[in-house]
Amino acid sequence: MADQVSASESSLSGLSINRGAAPRRRRPLWKRWYFWATLIIVIAAAALFISRRNAPQAVEIATVAAAYPSTSVSVLNATGRVVAARRASVSSKGTGRLEWLGVQEGQRVNEGDIIARLENRDVAATREQAAAQVQVARANLAQGQADLEDAASAYRRSQDLAQQKFIAGSALDTAEARYNKARAVIDTLKAQIAVAQANHRATDVAYDQTLIRAPFTGMVLTKSANVGDIVTPFSAAAGTTGAVVTMADMETLEVEADVSEASIAKITIGQAAEIQLDAFPDLRLLGEVSRIVPTVDRSKATLLVKVRFVERDARVLPDMSAKTAFLSRALTTNERKPVSALRAETIVKRDGQDVVFVVDKDNQVKRTAVKVGAKVGDLVRVDLAPGTRVVAAPGERLADGAHVAAAKK
Repeated sequence: MADQVSASESSLSGLSINRGAAPRRRRPLWKRWYFWATLIIVIAAAALFISRRNAPQAVEIATVAAAYPSTSVSVLNATGRVVAARRASVSSKGTGRLEWLGVQEGQRVNEGDIIARLENRDVAATREQAAAQVQVARANLAQGQADLEDAASAYRRSQDLAQQKFIAGSALDTAEARYNKARAVIDTLKAQIAVAQANHRATDVAYDQTLIRAPFTGMVLTKSANVGDIVTPFSAAAGTTGAVVTMADMETLEVEADVSEASIAKITIGQAAEIQLDAFPDLRLLGEVSRIVPTVDRSKATLLVKVRFVERDARVLPDMSAKTAFLSRALTTNERKPVSALRAETIVKRDGQDVVFVVDKDNQVKRTAVKVGAKVGDLVRVDLAPGTRVVAAPGERLADGAHVAAAKK
């Protein structure tokens, strides 16, 4: 029994509570946040460095221009507008309702063409009546001439009979009086014909005044009236209009330019000029100073100079804006042709060569050798096609093949 108790005590003493492995000591939370924040900053810095290294360089980009050598012989530039020296607001001489308008804006008409018509049925009736009166007067004249011939025959017979003493002298006197009266009637009838013809011409004029004709050959610029409007020679009355159309002779187009009185000494009559229209920048036409208006605009201190077109183009229209270059001499044929030109600062020296950095469609630059020519105004001639994009003022660090982007201004 004692042995069993000892064995039990020995077994109990060998027992122990298994508490598992000792817990691992955890890192503080703030250290973990610090680690991840540091890692993110390092990755972002690396990405920024790589992106900046591969980012295109910001540069100013210029374009090869089509310049004209005429700028080198220009002594003065002025702005102005195209005007027609021969221009008219066409109206009727009479008053009436516009019945027909046969032209549109931009239509060319010849001198004398009927472009509009007023209501004229009453005038036409009066005209026909006057024509009939002329016919009546002519018929009366024919009858009077027949009476004159009869009176003349009777008078001749009376003279023969009187010489033979077959009739009394009073009968001869009666025949003579009848003859003279017939002659007087003829003169009256001729005068009546003249009056009838004059009345007919007056009705012709009145009828013609209802027909509005083109005063010269030119182009219709604007319409100022519509069918149904009351047209008068003077549009002072309410509800009436004066001009029906406005037209201009396109052969008399010229440029009116304002020149400051300080520069007017550079301008002479007959001086060569070159005209450029804002609507067509590539169109340059030869001109010549035709007149200098001898009146100074006191508000602007300018004089009006008129430059006629030596060359003409169908696209030139009145009231177009125009720039006029007054030249020191007439241009040669070659000076009128555009040439490729660039600003001088776009051209740099590399390995003893004049080069530019051409920017392609992918915004990658290519170092290109160029042949530099004479100056054209503020530019210099180069052997590149107009419209070619190049880097303006390239720096020493710009290398062939680099990617660039237009700098923000």
